[in-house]
Amino acid sequence: MDYTRLLGDSFDYTKEALWGRWTRWLLLLVSTIIFPLIYGYSVRVMSGTKPAPEPEGWIGLFVDGIKLFVIAIVYAIPLWILAAVGIAAYFIPVSVTTTTPGTVSGPGPETGIFVLLALIVIFVVLAIVIGILSTFAMVRFARTGKMREAFRFGTLLSHIGRVGWSNIFIALLLLGIVIVVVEFVLMLIPALGGLLVFIFTPAFIIFSARLLALLYESAPALA
Repeated sequence: MDYTRLLGDSFDYTKEALWGRWTRWLLLLVSTIIFPLIYGYSVRVMSGTKPAPEPEGWIGLFVDGIKLFVIAIVYAIPLWILAAVGIAAYFIPVSVTTTTPGTVSGPGPETGIFVLLALIVIFVVLAIVIGILSTFAMVRFARTGKMREAFRFGTLLSHIGRVGWSNIFIALLLLGIVIVVVEFVLMLIPALGGLLVFIFTPAFIIFSARLLALLYESAPALA
C-alpha cells in the first residue's frame, strides 16, 4: 500500500476544503462544538464526495452524526466489558484473601495482577481488531447511508481481508502519529497552543475522514 499517497491525497483534499474558504472553516469550527454536526460532515467526506462538500443540510448532518456516534458506541461495548472484567479481576482476589490461622486463603493479589496483565494484552489486541472493524463499519455506513450495513460483520471482515489487516493498522497508526505530532507542535506555541489546536480541529477531522475513505477504496467492497 502506498502510504505516502494516502497521506498526500488526504492533505491536498483538506487544504482544498479549507484554505481560503474561511466561511466554511468557521462553520465547521462551530460544528465541532455541536459535535454531531462535525461527525455528520465527516460522514459526507467518507462517502467519497470530491471535492469536499459544503456544510449544508444541517438537520441531515446532525442525524448522520448521531448515527455515526451510535455505531462507534456499539462497537466500543466489548472493550468496556473487558475493562470492567479486568478491574474486577484485580480487586476480587484481594477481597477473598485472608491470613487468619486455620483458614484457607484465596488466590491472593498476585493472581489478580497476573490475570489483569493477561487481560491488558487481550484488551490491546481486541482494541486493534475492533478499531479496524469499526473504522470500515463507519465508512460503509457513509457509503450506503444505512446503519445496518455497519453491522454486516461478514462483509466487513471480507473487505478488510482484501485490504489487509496489517496495511490498515499501519495506515491508522500513521494517521494517529501525524495528528499527534501536529497537535504537539501547535501546543508548543506559547499562550495560543490550545486555541490553535481547536481552530485546526476541522482540518484534523477532514484529513482523517478522507484518509479512511481512501483506505476503504483501496480494495473493492462487496455489495
